[in-house]
Order: sequence, then C-alpha cells, then structure tokens
Amino acid sequence: MARPSRHPVEVRERVVCLVREHCDEYGSEWAVICSIAGKLGVSGETLRSWVRQAEVDGGRCPGTTTDESAELKRLRRENAELKRANEILKSTTLTYCDNDRL
Repeated sequence: MARPSRHPVEVRERVVCLVREHCDEYGSEWAVICSIAGKLGVSGETLRSWVRQAEVDGGRCPGTTTDESAELKRLRRENAELKRANEILKSTTLTYCDNDRL
C-alpha cells in the first residue's frame, strides 16, 4: 500500500495553480516546476507528477484520473478478498466431503 502524502490535496492544488500562473515568466514549464518545487521543499519530479495528474483529472490530457485509480484500487482489493474467501470455502468444502466419506 502506498504511504499517504505529507502534502494535503489543497496544498497540491494550489501549487499546481502556481505553476500554471507563472509559466509565462520562465523559459519552460520545467523551469517553473523546479523553481516552485525548491521553495516548497519537494522534488521537481514530484511537482511535475502533480501537474500531470491535475491535467488528467481536468480532462486536458488522456490517462487514468485520480477517482478512477481509487476505484480500481478498491475493486482489486475487493477481488482479492473474494478470492481468499472462495479458497477458504473450497478448502472447507473439500475437508467436509473427505470426512463425510470416512
């Protein structure tokens, strides 16, 4: 399981807005990201991933949205739990049937 972020969603959203607001002041988006990331105390790559995810969530770029990722994670967890329950039921049924033949 991924560890929770140290930065609240509100902070990430505001920082992404800052990147967008200051893009015209720098030579590239990466330059803006590096500048703001340094002031925030996160890596440039972390901030870049926040910007990319915000673009996906906003429908500006193709990809899996945050909500879709959370739903997939929930469904995978549920599927694994159901598989475990099935295995338990199968082993219990086999044990019961084997004992019944004796």
